[in-house]
Amino acid sequence: MAIITTELVKDLRQATGAGVLDCKRALEAKNGDFDKAVEYLREKGLAAAAKRSGRTANDGTIGVYVHHGSRVAAMVELNCETDFVARTQEFQTLAHDLAMQVAAAKPQYLTRKDVPPELIEAEKNEYRAQMAGQNKPEHILDRIVEGKLEKFYRDTCILEQSFIKDEDLTVEDLIKSAIAKTGENIVLSRFVRYEIGE
Repeated sequence: MAIITTELVKDLRQATGAGVLDCKRALEAKNGDFDKAVEYLREKGLAAAAKRSGRTANDGTIGVYVHHGSRVAAMVELNCETDFVARTQEFQTLAHDLAMQVAAAKPQYLTRKDVPPELIEAEKNEYRAQMAGQNKPEHILDRIVEGKLEKFYRDTCILEQSFIKDEDLTVEDLIKSAIAKTGENIVLSRFVRYEIGE
């Protein structure tokens, strides 16, 4: 069995934000392997986050971002369960980062469930029209249309967008990691984006 040093526990805690005992247990469970311990804590945190998703989030904050030059601004409503969490610097930073995401990435919807069915049909028809005359079998066309529709969702639904500060994370992953750290349900309820001339 590998020797678990306090320095290793401290490094894992800094990397993940997990508690000292959780970090120590993760390192012990993964025989001192730092990367495996990080993954272990991440999976554990995401599982815990999934359990919390049903809890009511009635508190929270409004996150605001105004871009340099004051020509673009965005606001988000980010909810959590208690005012204690809502006042923390981490929660306030998350709300600000999500407002920045809205300003930069121009999402139109929270989730794919919010996209009107008639818009989805219009998108599918447009994709089919783009491929007209390519003599592809129908099942191939269907797969291409579905692939393009997935990209449409990633571009227009904020929870599916890549986080602007870390392209490897989606906004939904970012919120889930915050849930894992705070121990509370966190919900992005709504957002609005303003741009001069639009």
